[in-house]
Amino acid sequence: MSVNVFRLAYVDFFSKDPAHMVEYYSEIMGYRITEEQNGITYLSNGYDHHNIVITPSDKQAIRSYGYQLDGGLSLDEVQEKLIATGIESRIQEDVKPGVSRFIELNDPSGNTIELFTEINQPAVGFSGLGINPLKLGHVAFLANNYEETITFYHDVLGFTFTDKIGENFANFLTCNTDHHVINIIAANDTRLHHIAFQVKDASHQYAASDLLAKHEIPIIWGPSRHTAGSNIATYHRDPEDNVVELYTDMDVFVPELGIFEPRPWHTEMPYKPKVWEGLSVWGTEFQLDLAKI
Repeated sequence: MSVNVFRLAYVDFFSKDPAHMVEYYSEIMGYRITEEQNGITYLSNGYDHHNIVITPSDKQAIRSYGYQLDGGLSLDEVQEKLIATGIESRIQEDVKPGVSRFIELNDPSGNTIELFTEINQPAVGFSGLGINPLKLGHVAFLANNYEETITFYHDVLGFTFTDKIGENFANFLTCNTDHHVINIIAANDTRLHHIAFQVKDASHQYAASDLLAKHEIPIIWGPSRHTAGSNIATYHRDPEDNVVELYTDMDVFVPELGIFEPRPWHTEMPYKPKVWEGLSVWGTEFQLDLAKI
């Protein structure tokens, strides 16, 4: 039995300005604060104890990504498999509220990831304030050795490749039926490219853009329909300049068939993973400079 991740559960930010970040994620994004411990704030918008974590720091970066395993193997068995493949890891206990036990390790590009089977689910629900996305959907990150990193997520953690943009640019992988849960971008260093949240539909996306405008937070790109994933997306920046995507209409992957569920905007039937030339079906020019992310 292999190690199988089935969802991205949380992202933990190192923050130089935690008060401003907590204000953004609670009042603009609409997440509820579930716990504050040792200066660290945990926020949720559904079942889980947390989906966003804000950790005070003298640096601005991603502290860790939290992925839930399918439970087919115990954490001890997962660690044995990691050791067998030469991957160093540590089992952590009672160091993070909501997740009493997890495996901490680094992927080949240097990201810290936390693998767990169980997370407390107080079911805090949706606040009704701010944007209130349906869920944390995916992350995209630049990777300094992207080929080895892609292999790690595919071979070790059970992700499936879906699409690419260019031969050596963006690489999309999923661990469930979403078109992608991670997007690995070839680069000379490793850092977050963007974090993405699913909204209900186009009207929810328009309302979100209006709310951002009310708070003088500009949309930096979009709305536009992506090629890979077909999602309609807009992008803005949080208080520490992390790029945040709000999306809807993402393709649904059927792994047993290796195709995506049919949609009216698909140009081919069946719709299969492919290599794309650009980012936008609508031809919207992408202005975001990767060097400045």
